[in-house]
Amino acid sequence: MGTWLDLSKEARPLVAAIGDVPVFDDQQRHAAIATWRARMVNEHISARVFGVLLGQAMAAGQSGARQAQLAEFACEELRHARQCAAVVLALGGEARAPLPDLPQVPGHADADPLQALLRNVLSVCCLAETVAVALIRAETLQIGPPGLRALLDSILADEVGHAQFGWSLLTELHPLADSQTRPLSAYLDTALVHLVEHELAHLPGHDGMGEALAQVGVCSGKRARLLLKDTIDEVIVPGLARFGIAAA
Repeated sequence: MGTWLDLSKEARPLVAAIGDVPVFDDQQRHAAIATWRARMVNEHISARVFGVLLGQAMAAGQSGARQAQLAEFACEELRHARQCAAVVLALGGEARAPLPDLPQVPGHADADPLQALLRNVLSVCCLAETVAVALIRAETLQIGPPGLRALLDSILADEVGHAQFGWSLLTELHPLADSQTRPLSAYLDTALVHLVEHELAHLPGHDGMGEALAQVGVCSGKRARLLLKDTIDEVIVPGLARFGIAAA
């Protein structure tokens, strides 16, 4: 039997702050619960990624301040999981789900410690977290209940910090030597493919199921896919190019 994530006890004290949520029919309620339960799992899993980045930052000789940021990011992701679990409970669901098999976070044994760190920072912060900021920001524009909006705003603020970590690290290290930018450019193609595959696998197949569900953070899959493409084309790729990192 696989491992289960159960955040019911930790999330229950957070439910009151969410307040009342709209009343849905069974299909809508199940869709909303499934959305927030999946987020609960994804946020919980994300904590381990920043734990790996912390170890890599130590190996690469990054400052204590940078290391402390990564440790804090892991804690924030665990808090996000509890917050998402609270929404599940507020919607009448169970804050419990099986954990999927977790692939290893790439260690990049073929690279020196700084390059290994930069590859994962590029993939996690400059790509995945930058996309997360765009998607969550779009959701906050439609969210309804004030308590739920405050919860999502707090998650968004943390995700902005996670994305900024990657971009600020590149700024701090700029200009990187060709020996670092060339491998990063080569890795960018792989990272972008992984990003798109991951996002498409987690974005809903439906078109939002109506305005009511948008008020509780259930996005339109079609709009999210368009926003994903725009964020890659208009933010990520041009942003990395400024540091001499370009996809083939």
